[in-house]
Amino acid sequence: MANIENSAGKPDAGLVRKGLTEALFAAVLSFGMFVLYVGLKTDQNISNELIIVQRWGLLAIFVAVAAIGRFAMVVFIRPNIDRRKLSKAREGELDISTEKSFFHRHFLKIALIALLLYPMVVVAFKGPQGSLTYVDNFGIQILIYVMLAWGLNIVVGLAGLLDLGYVAFYAVGAYSYALLSSYFGLSFWVLLPLSGIFAALWGVILGFPVLRLRGDYLAIVTLAFGEIIRLVLINWTDVTKGTFGISSIPKATLFGIPFDATAGGFAKLFNLPISSAYYKIFLFYLILALCMLTAYVTIRLRRMPIGRAWEALREDEIACRSLGINTVTTKLTAFATGAMFAGFAGSFFAARQGFVSPESFVFLESAVILAIVVLGGMGSLTGIAIAAIVMVGGTELLREMSFLKLIFGPDFTPELYRMLIFGLAMVVVMLFKPRGFVGSREPTAFLRERKAISGSFIKEGHG
Repeated sequence: MANIENSAGKPDAGLVRKGLTEALFAAVLSFGMFVLYVGLKTDQNISNELIIVQRWGLLAIFVAVAAIGRFAMVVFIRPNIDRRKLSKAREGELDISTEKSFFHRHFLKIALIALLLYPMVVVAFKGPQGSLTYVDNFGIQILIYVMLAWGLNIVVGLAGLLDLGYVAFYAVGAYSYALLSSYFGLSFWVLLPLSGIFAALWGVILGFPVLRLRGDYLAIVTLAFGEIIRLVLINWTDVTKGTFGISSIPKATLFGIPFDATAGGFAKLFNLPISSAYYKIFLFYLILALCMLTAYVTIRLRRMPIGRAWEALREDEIACRSLGINTVTTKLTAFATGAMFAGFAGSFFAARQGFVSPESFVFLESAVILAIVVLGGMGSLTGIAIAAIVMVGGTELLREMSFLKLIFGPDFTPELYRMLIFGLAMVVVMLFKPRGFVGSREPTAFLRERKAISGSFIKEGHG
């Protein structure tokens, strides 16, 4: 308590000494972690020889950031947090929200209106061609991950089943659309529900072998399932064309109106200049509608008996069985429902890219989706959406910051440091918000009055 009281004004000498000690320790630790990953890089010269490129300046930046961040945490940030907690404890305040501001009460409506207006605002400021990057990279890309994370949230956040092979269902949906549209000429609107159904069937197939597994064992089996699907896509060359992938996949249409330069195309039909931006804007509203469908179904299912069974299974499987809940069907419905939304997203991904290959469905994608769910707060749709915007949008934003090449070198690309950024973000969020961005939620079932529950009362960050 003395440190907290002394930190109200100027940090005392003992706290500064402790901060310097921990900053030095953080610098040494970060040096050991990044010396081979950042400080040294293998490259190939003109003579086709493998050489080592030394990047000590970049390594020094990483070490300095770690040391300064740890010093600030120990000397300034942590004492301030402790002081606020002590002040609340003395005043007898509970960490439960009873009243909400106007922004909190209407946040979802404001966010939906902003998303509906986003493409039009970008086109107004940047023009049709200039809006491509913002609509595609910052709009469609983020919404795909939002939909995938909301689908995985059903399995991990609501049912408490750790799934590390979620990208397999994403791949099933993408290849279902790619193969059936290329070989049989079926339209996007027919294949969209079919892709979801096929993915849901594979979710049930995965669910049967893992009915008795939980925790680490379940994670290992689902990880293996994801790798099996990827290896099948690589080696079944007669159908999937292996690593070459499937190209020239038909695009989605608007009620039969194609987005091309033909006489019956969208631009000619509405007397608009020829531009690929119209197709991107159409895809933006399409994935937004799919996201809203995912959120609506999740909320509705959560209030139904099956949703409460998922939450009961998550909290205690033994108690769930003692209440007479059929855990077999509960687990299978969770896997099937989550996989179905991944199948929808996969078919959309194939229509958007026009090309699919096994390289798009590696384990890294499952890890990113799971990281978004954890960072946002498992069970919270709003928190997961915020996490997807911050993490995926932040990575895309790094591409536009050309001045970073002056700091990190001309070869700096955010993709090389994507998981490093994700890991750093997870450490920071877990320090300040252990339950995720949104660590509280309103209970599904309540008596007389609905109140938001603090993350402190939610078991293991679920909710």
